[in-house]
Amino acid sequence: MKWRGRRGSANVEDRRGSGGGKGLAVGGGLGGIVLILIVTFLGGDPGILLDGMGGDGSGGSSTGEPYQATEQEEELADFVSVVLADTEEVWTEVFAEEGMQYEEPTLVLFTDSVQSACGTAGASVGPFYCPADYKLYIDLDFYGELQRQFNAPGDFAMAYVIAHEVGHHVQNLLGVMQEVQPLRNQLSEEEYNKVQVQLELQADYLSGVWAHHAQEMGYLEEGDLEEALTAAAAVGDDTIQMRSRGYVVPESFTHGTSEQRKEWFYKGFEAGNLDEGDTFSADGL
Repeated sequence: MKWRGRRGSANVEDRRGSGGGKGLAVGGGLGGIVLILIVTFLGGDPGILLDGMGGDGSGGSSTGEPYQATEQEEELADFVSVVLADTEEVWTEVFAEEGMQYEEPTLVLFTDSVQSACGTAGASVGPFYCPADYKLYIDLDFYGELQRQFNAPGDFAMAYVIAHEVGHHVQNLLGVMQEVQPLRNQLSEEEYNKVQVQLELQADYLSGVWAHHAQEMGYLEEGDLEEALTAAAAVGDDTIQMRSRGYVVPESFTHGTSEQRKEWFYKGFEAGNLDEGDTFSADGL
């Protein structure tokens, strides 16, 4: 992706090294990550998990020492800031075309754990969006996990992750999340899981819409689209479950299969608008 030398977003909150409270106690490595990602990978509904794993809301304490980022981490922080700026430009334009005003989210960079309005989260949760505070949260170490554990290398794979979380923000602004969340208490777990899949696939579609406009602006390079599709496939429920347990349980899917995630991202990439992203009415979902 062509990003160097371009404008970064002003909506980045750097909490790296500040701590996030006691909260979530999740083991590191692939096992811990997969356990969490089955529920919340790429921003599903962190409130369910965070509330259930002991986030005490106490906040964190800093050591008083300034955070020392590596050169590679600073470069990645610059990159995600540029991607966020691109999403701001795209969604401001798309919303304006629909007669609406886009409200920009904030991207919070953290290390180890972080306090959000949805609870206290450990880095093992992966990137997530909290609808209660309009903020995206990411530990930049996830970029390494994406490459090593999920075999999804490349800067545009990471761009897809950011765009997916922004997709949840778009859903929040459009009122989709407000319609979905009450269903948790009205449906069985299996039925609600299906709604979660529809929600996640729509966020994949919306990330594809952003990629469509990024290409029009001349920011994509050869291989970028393939990187995003590889990342989408790597985080399908079936792929994650096969890796973690050796078999799949379709009724427990909350984010969609690898093929579904690729399909809906590509639908958004081809369409470039909001019109064809109604996953809730799509056949087979």
